[in-house]
Amino acid sequence: MSSREVLGQAARLASSGLLLQVLFRVITFVLNAFILRFLSKEIVGVVNVRLTLLYSTTIFLAREAFRRACLSGGTQRHWSQTLNLLWLTVPLGVFWSLFLGWVWLQLLEVPDPNVVPHYGTGVAAFGLSAVVELLGEPLWVLAQAHMFVRLKVIAESLSVILKSILTALLVLWLPHWGLYIFSLAQLFFTAVLVLCYVIYFTKLLGSPESSKGQVLPVSRMTDLLPSITRSRAFVNWEEAKLTWSFFKQSFLKQILTEGERYVMTFLNVLNFGDQGVYDIVNNLGSLVARLIFQPIEESFYIFFAKVLEREKDATLQKQEDVAVAAAVLESLLKLALLTGLTITVFGFAYSQLALDIYGGAMLSSGSGPVLLRAYCLYVLLLAINGVTECFTFAAMSKEEVDRYNFTMLALSSSFLGLSYLLTHWCGSVGFILANCFNMGIRITQSLRFIHRYYQKSPHRPLASLYLSPVLLGAFALSGGITAVSEVFLCCERGWPARLAHITVGALCLGATLRTVFLTETKLIHFLRTQLAVSRLADKTT
Repeated sequence: MSSREVLGQAARLASSGLLLQVLFRVITFVLNAFILRFLSKEIVGVVNVRLTLLYSTTIFLAREAFRRACLSGGTQRHWSQTLNLLWLTVPLGVFWSLFLGWVWLQLLEVPDPNVVPHYGTGVAAFGLSAVVELLGEPLWVLAQAHMFVRLKVIAESLSVILKSILTALLVLWLPHWGLYIFSLAQLFFTAVLVLCYVIYFTKLLGSPESSKGQVLPVSRMTDLLPSITRSRAFVNWEEAKLTWSFFKQSFLKQILTEGERYVMTFLNVLNFGDQGVYDIVNNLGSLVARLIFQPIEESFYIFFAKVLEREKDATLQKQEDVAVAAAVLESLLKLALLTGLTITVFGFAYSQLALDIYGGAMLSSGSGPVLLRAYCLYVLLLAINGVTECFTFAAMSKEEVDRYNFTMLALSSSFLGLSYLLTHWCGSVGFILANCFNMGIRITQSLRFIHRYYQKSPHRPLASLYLSPVLLGAFALSGGITAVSEVFLCCERGWPARLAHITVGALCLGATLRTVFLTETKLIHFLRTQLAVSRLADKTT
């Protein structure tokens, strides 16, 4: 498969995933806003910070390294060995679930049972849900490697929606159940997620089209189970070594990704109520990152991993592939920069209004608006970092990955210390400032790698980080106008004034986007081309 065909598949996967995720996220957003009005801040803090951290840590440590290693392989591989390696995530998940569950129950502060009942059950349920989800890992990797459009998005979004519906019903009917509600909802979520993949592959492998076209490297569901053959080793040891390298990196990356939750959980710098407010604002602020940046990062990581060869310099690879990768990277960086800058500029003037609509006075008063404004700046850095690390991790050699681990180690240590200090200095916003600092360092590391990678080639993808003075002026003018509008129209002057404030923002946003269309013609051409490819691919499938 040529690099341009792989690019078409990646663009198709990203665009389809984006549209579906927007639809499902809107439904989930409404359900969560409804649920939020029936919960205390303490319940939200324990569930969204303490228990979710247990689940995400178990999942991340058990599978992240396996995913990256198994998706980085070329087309010439023995899938039975890859599947055997992926099944090792299940016993690893059991180990992490038991160990972390003991830590959560024995070493951490236990919430007041009168305020947050059934904490022990919640710890057990969230740990078990992580193990259940790992049972579907071989199916997930197989689907991602073959770029099955919509499967991942539909499975995850459907699971989240059904979980939110179940939570809303239980909160209304049985509010005294406490953490029983969220324990049942979490187990239901992972069961539905795995079941979606099992049903899809069962139907696909049982269809006559699959057997004729040989779409997959397996012909029946039993081929997905662990198998031992005398002719080959149980696992591919090169993939196993790469997994270990990524595991060391993933352990540190998890500290950076969830660092503020670890500080809150282990150092008790905020009470459970403040943790709840911070987490709600954090989730609301990262909504665009999950909707737009994450599908793009995951899809184009696969593209770069398939097109570029590890261990080889850009000058030693097929130049057509290198040129396509450079063009894609340049356009993705420009898209991330413009999207993040738009969120930052307009988010400052509309943070308080957004929080008031979403959660009422509990969020819009106090530190909520300041937190969301700071997060808007963080989203800009998240956008750029997602694209740069997407390319960097796909192109790095094993030795470079190992060297990067040392940088991540120093970064994780500084992050934890900086978070603790900034939190004591300026409250919960210190977490976001510490994240911005560390994200800036990660971006710098990735930019250095990209610069060295293309230094001896004629391609300069990093040039996309420069914006024209006209476009920068449009952003600055929009930011000033919306800031003045917020002072005079928002947010205690009633809905007519709020609607006027929204209208001002819409007009400024329209003018800014118009400037983007006139000045960034290369990016617009790339987006139109990939959208046309995606539509053509949809018609032919």
